[in-house]
Amino acid sequence: MPERVVRLYKNYQLSNSLLVWLPIFYLYQRESGLSDGQIFGIQAIYYVAFCLLDVPTGMIADRYDYRRFLQAGAALLTLANLVPVFFPSYWGFLTHFMIIALAYSFTSGAGSAYVYEYLHRSGADHAYRQAEGSARAYALIGRVVCLPAAGVLMQWEPTAPYWLSAVATTAAFVVALRFPKLPPGTVHHENASVAQAWNVLRRAPLLALIMVQGVAIFTLARILQANLFQPVLDAKHLPVAWFGVLMAATQLFEAAGAARPGLLRRRVSDLGAVFGLTVIMAVCLAFIVPAGIAGTIACLCVFSLATGLSFPVQRQLMNDAISDPRTRATLLSAESLIDRAVCSGAIFVLGSYLSAGAMNTFLVHAAITTVVLMIAIAVLIKWVRLRQGDHLRRHREASSEPDQQR
Repeated sequence: MPERVVRLYKNYQLSNSLLVWLPIFYLYQRESGLSDGQIFGIQAIYYVAFCLLDVPTGMIADRYDYRRFLQAGAALLTLANLVPVFFPSYWGFLTHFMIIALAYSFTSGAGSAYVYEYLHRSGADHAYRQAEGSARAYALIGRVVCLPAAGVLMQWEPTAPYWLSAVATTAAFVVALRFPKLPPGTVHHENASVAQAWNVLRRAPLLALIMVQGVAIFTLARILQANLFQPVLDAKHLPVAWFGVLMAATQLFEAAGAARPGLLRRRVSDLGAVFGLTVIMAVCLAFIVPAGIAGTIACLCVFSLATGLSFPVQRQLMNDAISDPRTRATLLSAESLIDRAVCSGAIFVLGSYLSAGAMNTFLVHAAITTVVLMIAIAVLIKWVRLRQGDHLRRHREASSEPDQQR
């Protein structure tokens, strides 16, 4: 049964993340009459909306049924994909992204929580990291196959990428209907609450630092692969028809990394791997500035490989650090909230940089900020671990004193 759940989860992630319009949505909105300020303003509002929705929906998912939220997320995403087809205006695109925010708030914590809990209760904890990595790889390979056609499809029929995306997310809904119930467990999830999640986080400073560590990965990946991908290629004078092809190539590199999440474990710890990979991503971001089109493509590919390797490791670190399974989806949603809150701020800043024609300056500043952040987090993690070690040692010494007196 665990094998069946992993297989269904892979197929769900493949279908639900297959947004064929990703390589061309910026151009589609611009051709619909939106300005850069409106386009990036909608993106910033999207992140704010996601932040407001993510934790409440994660908490409800913890209390009820993860599967229902996966089904609802796919259904809402199908609706969202069709809105730009019939309403290609500012308010139509704003509605489109608001529904996407709601849909992904339903699935951001519930998906990983469902698979982790199912494998844990089935005695297959060891399979989680590979399941998460393989599911991400499936999703990325699906994009590799479909995204190259996005530019050509747009030139043939501008709404075609949105129609194909709706078909894919409908398939995800059908897959979600087949998820089995969680095996019986000793934890009563109906007692879950935000207060309990906060208490878990307050008592675990290492968990809080791991959550913040994930911010850098998510923000860099989102900014470059979604928000800046098209402006960067446009600035390098790459023809639009090649946008989807190049995005597919970068997704292939990310899929290769996601399919081998344990590759670095032989040489470095999980925390060390996330630190090193995030720094590599930041360096690639900065190197895009002086690079020509060939160098830019190389940077995008290395960036994507590092992204693929880091995401499953970060997700494993998060799940392992959560001590109370009743709060799993809530805390995973809280991580997503922090990610998107930072992204929202970054998008607002990005819009001002682009309006001033200073995209290259933004790339350099983002890279420097990321490296400084990761160094600070590494120092804090080491400090917290030393404090925990000292506390444990004092506790053992205090426990041994009565024995010595006797």
